[in-house]
Amino acid sequence: MSEHRTTIPDPGFAGDDGTADPELVAALDAWSTATRSFAGVLAALQRARLLVPVVAVLGEVEYDDAGLAHDKTSDMATVLLQGADGRLALLAFTGTASLAAWNPDGRPVPVTAAVAAQAALQDGAAALVVDIAGPTRFVVEGEDLEGLARGWALARVGGGTAWIRPDGESSATIQR
Repeated sequence: MSEHRTTIPDPGFAGDDGTADPELVAALDAWSTATRSFAGVLAALQRARLLVPVVAVLGEVEYDDAGLAHDKTSDMATVLLQGADGRLALLAFTGTASLAAWNPDGRPVPVTAAVAAQAALQDGAAALVVDIAGPTRFVVEGEDLEGLARGWALARVGGGTAWIRPDGESSATIQR
């Protein structure tokens, strides 16, 4: 009898203990006190690992003749938040502490910020909200969300910043 082994690919976060990236935390702290620019946080975010929470969502429920529920199913889903303006945002967290402050039942899935931004766009979200429960909330939307999702480079251009596509063209210059 031969032994069959399944190999699960390494997602690139072996040994990750869920601690927030110190560079990203420092950038967020500096931004919250106006000592660092929004673009400075975006630059740190490009290099960071985020935790996207998944939560259990009740699926189908079968009822017997007496009306009692049995044979429940559940699915795991990412969390989208709907803002007062109706737009959706995908939630992401810098570490397990900030995720637990929002919802201790959320299961952390480690991803790059680019993958989190891609997931937001695929889910029809207009924004990626990082650390919604604090200590510093950061919202990425519009051209910044697209640039982050596409893996474009953020560069200083004149008095602002721009997302630079791999073909060398800038997508837009953003004054900050």
